[in-house]
Amino acid sequence: MLADPEGNEFCVIGPDNQFLADCGFIGALAGDGSQEAGYFWSKALGWPLVWDQDQETAIRSPHGGPKLTWGGPPLMPKTGKERLHFDLAPPVGGDLQAEVDRLISLGARRIDIGQGEADWVVMADPDGHEFCVLPPR
Repeated sequence: MLADPEGNEFCVIGPDNQFLADCGFIGALAGDGSQEAGYFWSKALGWPLVWDQDQETAIRSPHGGPKLTWGGPPLMPKTGKERLHFDLAPPVGGDLQAEVDRLISLGARRIDIGQGEADWVVMADPDGHEFCVLPPR
């Protein structure tokens, strides 16, 4: 395992790794998270599960590219605001509140991280990891 100058960890994987075959230069964005988080993000993004074994999950865009993975338990304790998070935006002509309601129906919840009055909504996935829903773009 290596780290960039800011301390963000990354791994260099050998060319014979079959899990990351056909993913391109960046094979996967690996995160701490439960199987439930993997299921949530699969539904939220409309991306299929490509790995679901021993409580580890991975999803990948139907168009290809890197995988998003969740390593399963044990989960690391949450110690404040996440360094990295997802920003989602409904398509042009979409509806911010309808998207928030859809994500809540999938298992997300609204949270307050001190964002004040903003034109976006801060939410948390089933594991409590923050993400933002932006106005339609």
